[in-house]
Amino acid sequence: MKALTAAEMREIDRLTTERYGIPSLQLMEAAGKNVANAVLREFSSGLPQRVIILCGKGNNGGDGLVAARHLKAAGIDPFVCLFADPPEMHGDAGANLARYLQAGSRILTIADEAAWESAWHSVAHSDVIIDALLGTGLRGAATGLIAQAIEDINRLSAHGTAARPALILAVDTPSGLPSDGQHAEGPVLLAHRTVTFTAPKVSQLLSQDADAVGALEVCAIGSPAALVEEIGQGTLRWAGPDEFDQLPLVRSVKSYKGTFGHVLLVAGSLGKSGAAILSGRGALRTGAGLVTIATPDIVLPHVAAGRPEYMSESLESTDEGTIAFSSLEGNGFKEILKGKTVLGIGPGLGTHPETQKFIRAVVRETPLPTILDADGLNAFAGSGDLFRSRQSNFLALTPHPGEMGRLLGIATQTIQADRLAMALDAARRWNAHFVLKGYHSIVASPDGQVFVSTAGNAGLAKGGTGDVLTGILAALIAQFGADDGARVLSLGVYLHGLAAELASRGTDQSGLLAGEVADAVPRARRKLLEELRERA
Repeated sequence: MKALTAAEMREIDRLTTERYGIPSLQLMEAAGKNVANAVLREFSSGLPQRVIILCGKGNNGGDGLVAARHLKAAGIDPFVCLFADPPEMHGDAGANLARYLQAGSRILTIADEAAWESAWHSVAHSDVIIDALLGTGLRGAATGLIAQAIEDINRLSAHGTAARPALILAVDTPSGLPSDGQHAEGPVLLAHRTVTFTAPKVSQLLSQDADAVGALEVCAIGSPAALVEEIGQGTLRWAGPDEFDQLPLVRSVKSYKGTFGHVLLVAGSLGKSGAAILSGRGALRTGAGLVTIATPDIVLPHVAAGRPEYMSESLESTDEGTIAFSSLEGNGFKEILKGKTVLGIGPGLGTHPETQKFIRAVVRETPLPTILDADGLNAFAGSGDLFRSRQSNFLALTPHPGEMGRLLGIATQTIQADRLAMALDAARRWNAHFVLKGYHSIVASPDGQVFVSTAGNAGLAKGGTGDVLTGILAALIAQFGADDGARVLSLGVYLHGLAAELASRGTDQSGLLAGEVADAVPRARRKLLEELRERA
């Protein structure tokens, strides 16, 4: 799905009404209902006791009032704070204010600092804060009472020092966040979750303040998906479920193991055999028909015992227990490559000079589609132009920002300042696909395609999860091929993130293990299929 600017979103709303006959009041009703449903899902085991809804005078505030009405119908009595005089509410927002008041519901008007200070005790002790103050039409900085409210609420956020409230939910976008990717001039509300409508906004995916969005949920409210494709002029796409509906995710009953490819993973070294095991586990759980791990002979017994389902091949070791360059002598490694569909290389290989030389030779000489990660990337630090002379038609590099900096010979901070431009420039320069990992991972292709994934959580901040991703990506290229490589890689990043979300349910994210992420991939794939069937 394309990411939109504020102007594009306004045009889609206008055309939805003019071309398709869907009233704007109906769009607002659907938006507010989705917000209420998001709160109810979050507290499925029992209703929250105190819900605060902060409304501005515009359509964002109207969405909040609709949400208040639906929450009240569900048995919750929300406390609505209106940061405007009621007569200032016009159009659809004014209509929903009138409807809310006519039902006997009450609001508190926040006209000055004294009114906000009076309301603060209730806000600070709430279970849920719904931010419906400022929407995507914001121009400039949040100011005045609204800016003060944003700053006060941020002190309650999990980004600050307190665990309460349990949920801070932004309606359409966090108040104060510009829609088009520019840096915010004023305070931005730090949400735990954002429910946005129709399509993601550019700044929610890629901006210096994108972390204010928290977990992003995109809800359809009536605008046709074709209209998003028509009006959106940018190349930035959100890697949501709809991007994968044309991939053959459902297996034929006539399938056999050869149908889904043979992954070769070159991974592991003394002290890092776990990286090879986790990478293989990720490939198996993602559906590769066959998986072989080539690893130094000194750790082969440990790697081979890691999973009975994959095969293993022995390579000569250096004195430090890493792969020796002599492993390429003769036809031994060429025989290992025979019959393989895709090569994944890098996890746990180490930085011994012989091993780095081995990696450079293999990556440049193999004809197989290749996934390059971890120490495989470090072998090309400052020498990325070597990728131009490779034989393979498909190369995907999966750096985190530090590894990306080493590849380009620049500081990590420079990478983080403009992740999209760095990934796209390197992809074009070296004719390679990039998966730039981190918060909102980017997949960039040589032809300029860009996908941003918002799947995942802080549980992925754990050693070994990147090794699992290498196996996932290799398995998907083995199954679906590399013709639509950027989309297939994006599917891998999506499943990896969704698996982390599913594996950490009912527990704290801090204890999530990389192996648990791998084991949750089949559940993630099933959930993706369920969502696609619901949308069909």
